[in-house]
Amino acid sequence: MMKIGILLFEGVEELDAIGPYEVFAWAGVKREDFVTVFTVAQTTEPLRCNKGLRVLPDYSFETAPDLDVLLIPGGSGIMKQTSNEAILAYVREQAGRCAWVTSVCTGTWLLAATGLAAGKRVTTYWGLTGELRKLDSSMKVLDDVRFVRDGNMVTSAGVSAGIDMALWLIGEWADPAFARSVQKGIEYFPAPPYTALV
Repeated sequence: MMKIGILLFEGVEELDAIGPYEVFAWAGVKREDFVTVFTVAQTTEPLRCNKGLRVLPDYSFETAPDLDVLLIPGGSGIMKQTSNEAILAYVREQAGRCAWVTSVCTGTWLLAATGLAAGKRVTTYWGLTGELRKLDSSMKVLDDVRFVRDGNMVTSAGVSAGIDMALWLIGEWADPAFARSVQKGIEYFPAPPYTALV
């Protein structure tokens, strides 16, 4: 069974974490021996997310099992985490073991801060691609993509793009038909109400 850990921290963007969580959890319900998903933080104390939602991490760094997949969300708290040695050490350690290392939105900043994104093709929130390029000129930061894969690293654009990335990952690990069944299960068929000019 593939173990997926979603990193949490103060100021994490809610949908960056919860969108992929929903996809992975739904896949785990449909195939019980396929994946399990949980949250990991420096401690198991309650955290306040970017928009105020309070969450309780499942595991601390010390108690979490080794991961097969690490997912790093973004949010207003990410910049503080880029100098948090405990979080950087945990990301480096798990990335060395993981089959997949992923990020949503500004979660890419942690991948840059650890050196894991050096020389890689990556993306982030559309309004911050220019800022990300300044962090490490060896990264090829892509604009106007929902997500990008480079080896075992997959980075996605902002907020809802993490759902697209998670569905693609399910298709890679199982097959596209199963990923489509998860997509149908969560009724993720975006049809924004403001797509036309009026």
